[in-house]
Amino acid sequence: MPAISGQQYLNRMKNLQPDLWLQGRKIDSAVDHPAFKGVLRTKAALYDLQLSESNKCLMTYSSPLSGDSVGVSFLQPSSLEDLAIRRMQNTEWAKASAGMLGRSPDYMNTVLMSLSSAAGVLTEQNKDFSKNLTNLYERARENDLCFTHSFINPQTNRSSTYIETSSEPIAARIMKTTSDGLIIKGARLLATGGGTTDEILVFPSGGKGTLDEYAFAFSLPSKTEGLRFICRESFHLGNSAVNYPLSSRFDEMDTVLVFDHVLVPWDRVLFYHRADLAQRLFSESSFTQQALHQVINRQIVKLEFLLGTAQLLVDSLNISEYQHVQEKISEIIIGTESLKGLLLKAEMEAKQDKWGIMVPEIHSLYAATCLYPKLYPQYAEILQLLGAGGLMLLSSEEDFTSPISGDIHQYLQGAEADAWTKTKIYRLVWDMTMSQFGTRQTQYERFFFGDAVRLKSNLYHHYPRKELVQEAAQFLNIDLKDEEKS
Repeated sequence: MPAISGQQYLNRMKNLQPDLWLQGRKIDSAVDHPAFKGVLRTKAALYDLQLSESNKCLMTYSSPLSGDSVGVSFLQPSSLEDLAIRRMQNTEWAKASAGMLGRSPDYMNTVLMSLSSAAGVLTEQNKDFSKNLTNLYERARENDLCFTHSFINPQTNRSSTYIETSSEPIAARIMKTTSDGLIIKGARLLATGGGTTDEILVFPSGGKGTLDEYAFAFSLPSKTEGLRFICRESFHLGNSAVNYPLSSRFDEMDTVLVFDHVLVPWDRVLFYHRADLAQRLFSESSFTQQALHQVINRQIVKLEFLLGTAQLLVDSLNISEYQHVQEKISEIIIGTESLKGLLLKAEMEAKQDKWGIMVPEIHSLYAATCLYPKLYPQYAEILQLLGAGGLMLLSSEEDFTSPISGDIHQYLQGAEADAWTKTKIYRLVWDMTMSQFGTRQTQYERFFFGDAVRLKSNLYHHYPRKELVQEAAQFLNIDLKDEEKS
């Protein structure tokens, strides 16, 4: 099957019927449920976008296996041109959701694409595991599958010395191995979009200190016996695109994965009881670079949307003459342009890895992913400050068709916008920064690629600066000790 349409995606989700729970109730059909149908239709529109006549050449390519048109988000880049094509595809999908979908299908497609390039690493445990990863990637590409994933154990105890000792597992772990596969019991976090994707991917974090007991990786259909998805509270407050311009369409559900003696067949296993293989797969593949390339591209689109919204708000109130307003808008411009520059530098300095994959330069990407979690909350606050007290009293779509509509039109207009236009702008700012959806977006971006302190620590340890130190020492005529030179 080639790249799918939006209706094909919805049909698959309709037939999926996973064990999905929201507020203590089992959801029979996510496609028809208010908490899910908005974002599912948004994702369906992404699939239609890649098949449109104007975008098909940009967003699809010929499969090396079937010759069918498949999604560019699965493309393993071998040249700078390929990287640019991937970026343009990412941009088109990100713009369709104003960058609000952190788990649009191209994110996990990128993850799977990059990891599969280094599938040979897995032959150290079992050559069939390497084939499993390659087969998974090819099956996903040829059928345009969508995925959710989990890297995280439940946050029961976050102290550095904690080791789970309960007889009944909390974090998902292997209970036993059988001739049919692995038996998994316990829970995993944080599967965004859980229950609304074809499959799930489960990986350990790959960091140092991961115990072999929790070091496993596999894929499963979302409809698997014993697999349950438990949702957080929905932030969908209504279908009106005026009252809830973002949350009505882009509220990606976050879920806990619960494994109740789930059988993972051997042809779905990528590795198990091997923390060293987890570290090698992540480090020897281009996972980090390719994932960040997609992520930062989306975040740039999101900042551009935020910038446009901020200026729209300023114009509607005719407050652009004030220098403190100009400063606030300029702060958003500076951050947006900084991320653009870092992304393009990462592309310009890309090199092929040992697997033949063109890999963006990592240090620029790390700098961008360390910068963004600081910028986004600040820019959300700028929107709040620009909106000021006006964000405390918002009219609704219903007010404009009620007997008091005359009052609304007269007293809630802006200097450069009528009351209807001003209301739509203000409600967008509110949904972006102050609603449950908006505050979740801010928290989500703070921790999207992990803890910011840890990311900066990685940058500190790996950023090459030996020559810079030597130049500084030479300027001061200092003779460094050997250990200092390294």
